[in-house]
Amino acid sequence: MSGPGPADGGVLTSLTAVASLLAPDQPAVAEQVRHAHEDPEGYVSTYADRLDDRGIDEPFPGLAWIALVDALHERRLLAEFDWKEGADEIRFGLRGLASRPSVDPWALFDDAESELTAHDFLEACGRHYREVGAALVVLDIESDCYPVAGLRAGRVDELVSLAKSAGFAAWPLGVQAGQ
Repeated sequence: MSGPGPADGGVLTSLTAVASLLAPDQPAVAEQVRHAHEDPEGYVSTYADRLDDRGIDEPFPGLAWIALVDALHERRLLAEFDWKEGADEIRFGLRGLASRPSVDPWALFDDAESELTAHDFLEACGRHYREVGAALVVLDIESDCYPVAGLRAGRVDELVSLAKSAGFAAWPLGVQAGQ
């Protein structure tokens, strides 16, 4: 995984802005990101059990991004789906998000969509979320899974830009190229 080194203050500003955007009422998310960025050895020590599940046992340039994903997941602001996950598991995970939209997008689904692959089903979810003014974004951790977070559709470009400024990738689901 790419990513910046701990000395880059602009990166930290972008990372904490992403954390604040995805967890506006949860300052502890930004604090965990800051901890991973400013004291990677300490972060690895503090969160050794959680990081062990990811096969991480020492600092690396993308640690703060992983800290963001894990902190969001811990607070039900992100769901992580395997590439071979079924539609029912994805639906269950998205319904459990604290950031789910107030208008239920699930009424917009048709039966055939539940037969799609995980990637295609997530894209369909993204399209339907957009129809109700929400968005789903993937926070890329260069893995075979999809860490998915929800936010207002109008904030997606800001999130993608902030992630890029921090040296990481995020993209919206259910959006055609050029939209």
